[in-house]
Amino acid sequence: MLSLLLLAYIFNFLDRQILGILAGPIKADLHLTDAQFGAIGGLAFALLYSALGVPLALLADRTRRSAVIAGSLAVWSAFTALCGLAGSFASLFAYRLGVGVGEAGGVAPSYALIADYFPPSRRARALATYSLGIPLGLAGGTLIGAYLAAYLNWRAAFIVMGVAGLLLAPVMLVLVRDLPPAERSSGSAAPIGQVFPLLASKPSFWLMAFASSFSSLCGYGLALWTPSILERSFGLGLLDRAQFFSSLLLIGGTVGVFGGGWLADRLGGGNRAWYAWLPALAWLVSAPLFFAGFRASSLSIAWAFLLVPNALNILWLGPVTTAVQHLAPRHMRSSASASFLLINNLIGLGVGPYLMGWLSDSMKQAYGQDALRHAATLCLAFYLLAALLMALAASRLKRDWVED
Repeated sequence: MLSLLLLAYIFNFLDRQILGILAGPIKADLHLTDAQFGAIGGLAFALLYSALGVPLALLADRTRRSAVIAGSLAVWSAFTALCGLAGSFASLFAYRLGVGVGEAGGVAPSYALIADYFPPSRRARALATYSLGIPLGLAGGTLIGAYLAAYLNWRAAFIVMGVAGLLLAPVMLVLVRDLPPAERSSGSAAPIGQVFPLLASKPSFWLMAFASSFSSLCGYGLALWTPSILERSFGLGLLDRAQFFSSLLLIGGTVGVFGGGWLADRLGGGNRAWYAWLPALAWLVSAPLFFAGFRASSLSIAWAFLLVPNALNILWLGPVTTAVQHLAPRHMRSSASASFLLINNLIGLGVGPYLMGWLSDSMKQAYGQDALRHAATLCLAFYLLAALLMALAASRLKRDWVED
């Protein structure tokens, strides 16, 4: 079950990251500005992805979580394939809206399904294993997308990715199984009118949600724009920048995600505050290391500086998603995760890629090709704000925690 959910999550991020590595040919073909491309990469996806996450999570709590996940995979894969047919900013924006519609039903029900299957002592590691889909999908989308575009074209890359996801959807439907209703309490699933007020009454929910959102603002922005920084400021071609960036994502990301889950299970059992302290410390270190990497004078120095923050900036996934699961009773888990993801994605995904693109356009007259690198380093301040908010959540988490 966990392996199949991980595979679907890899496709989730394959379909997201392919856009970032293909920024150059897409922008040239469709005549897009950085701000427009940032809107396609973030805002277009985030609008319906965020809005539909809560109702689809409620549907998952009341029906079959596995069926909602499989159906969502089919929808987002179909729209990914359609992105290869886009002929303008408007059509590509619309297709990315559709990708967001599909992916809205994938993550929160998966969190809840994993929490049903794994006991609290192993839950952070299980959720971190699932979250390996992020670095694996980001690295795979970067590398596979670049090679498909280099040997075919950027349109073929989207179509191939989309068709592959469509083939996986029926496999998910047949092989992924929910626990029996009596064990997962699906029959007593609570309406959002009960779930959200419960979460809203807990200070740790707001602090963790906004801390993670500001971290995601940087993370999603850097995921979309780092390939373009490597092209404009370091002079790398399509395949060279794909290899450089995918190696950072694969090595750093997998170590960071699984390390965060392992440390949270090890330290958080004795003191729940560690579920917040771990990401706070990681973000505090990430900001200066990213800055040093982007300002480095050579590629080898840049790679060395960027490897560590590519692990630390994603370390939060296991600890924080586990903590959110424990802010509500079992029958509210999908809805609790969706409420958290609503805030995280509206701010992080909706603002981050667009903000970096807009800042780049605004600073082009002063900095030329280097404007995007300056825009990215300015946004690193949000990691420091995220670290502060998560540190404040640490002291409140034990009081708000619901034991399973």
